[in-house]
Amino acid sequence: MSHTTTATAPKAFGGGRSPFNVSYGKIMMWFFLLSDAFTFSAFLISYGTTRFFSAVWPDANHVFSSFPFMEGGDKPLMFVSLMTFILILSSVTMVLAVHAGHGNDKQGVVKWLLWTIIGGIAFLSCQAWEWTHLNHQGAWWASFQDIHSAKDVYSHFFKPDVLAAATPEQLSQSTNNFFNFFFTITGFHGAHVTSGVIFNILILVNTVNGTYEKRGHYEMVEKVGLYWHFVDLVWVFVFTCFYLL
Repeated sequence: MSHTTTATAPKAFGGGRSPFNVSYGKIMMWFFLLSDAFTFSAFLISYGTTRFFSAVWPDANHVFSSFPFMEGGDKPLMFVSLMTFILILSSVTMVLAVHAGHGNDKQGVVKWLLWTIIGGIAFLSCQAWEWTHLNHQGAWWASFQDIHSAKDVYSHFFKPDVLAAATPEQLSQSTNNFFNFFFTITGFHGAHVTSGVIFNILILVNTVNGTYEKRGHYEMVEKVGLYWHFVDLVWVFVFTCFYLL
């Protein structure tokens, strides 16, 4: 009498609960952040390539040397350091909001989300001042002027020795390239911060209304937190490329 042994094929994942114990929403958020990272990377690589092949380039210590209500002094990178501190601090408050959500602490989520929103708005206000100030210095239009009429304007962007040695065409082209990249990339990042502030306001309203309390979890806070931390991380690279290097 023969016995037949039937091999059982391994069962493929048939849907339902994720085998990695991660919700669908979190997975989709990670996919979105990955694609967004590719976009920012393309911008920054293009900026770096253009800068590498340029004969001259604006000096960050000259371009970003102003501080609100303290005109006339040379304070390189002080204002952008304040901006960076505000954004990093808002990331800390976002962590505390997520932590409060894990503990189903509604009041804690409301408090820390509110501080995160305030930090985001403060950062955007700083960026608006910076853009306005650069516009007043001629960042939007200096590259299209004759070097003789724009000499004072270019002095805000270049070291004196570079300004004296470079040709008008080099100064104009490098200024144009620098500010095209600067306003595009920081504007793109600012749009992300704006979206993050809006998302946080919506999450705050839902939290106040008890939406997540009824669901029994605050996963939406965590998902928006991932987005907010990504925006903060991208700023580190933007800060390094434009303000430090």
